[in-house]
Amino acid sequence: MREPISGDARLALDLALTLRHDGSGGVHDDLIDPAGLTAWVRAHPEVLPDAARFTADDARLAAVRTLRAAVRALFARAVRPGEPSPADAARTMPLPEALRRLNEAAARTPTVPVLDWPEDGGPALRRQPAGGAGDLTAALAQAVAAFLASPDRDRLRACHAPRCVRYFLKEHPRQEWCTPSCGNRARVARHHRRHRATA
Repeated sequence: MREPISGDARLALDLALTLRHDGSGGVHDDLIDPAGLTAWVRAHPEVLPDAARFTADDARLAAVRTLRAAVRALFARAVRPGEPSPADAARTMPLPEALRRLNEAAARTPTVPVLDWPEDGGPALRRQPAGGAGDLTAALAQAVAAFLASPDRDRLRACHAPRCVRYFLKEHPRQEWCTPSCGNRARVARHHRRHRATA
């Protein structure tokens, strides 16, 4: 049974997933430079009112990368008693620092609730920056905080397929990996371990 994913949950996961397996046994960082952050924000128009014209600089990049480190540390805590992502197991930001950084970032832009109710749909509540344009890091931090305080957090898991560093939301009771390809890699690795043990 596939449960819907809230916008906050999707945005929080997408931020965490800017660190991913590179296909060669390493980790690829989508936010390695301002151009990467610019592309990521433009691909997520829900982040900022004027995302299509957003251009990152070094300061914004540093702020988002610091926030991402805090998010991944909080995700590592959220999946307990399970193991965190292998990318986070040895280098996670201390929890008090992660909480402080998330809360400080979220407070950078106050928001107000706005109710949308289209003719052909149901009502939806969204947060809008109180003064118009918002701060990128604040918008991301607020989405992450909303996700971590929601029931969706209980579905958060770390994928433990070989070489995977992703977090995902469990969509059905038997799901163990983030994607079918990760499941295939895990089964192949398990088969090879058993074959070597009996040889």
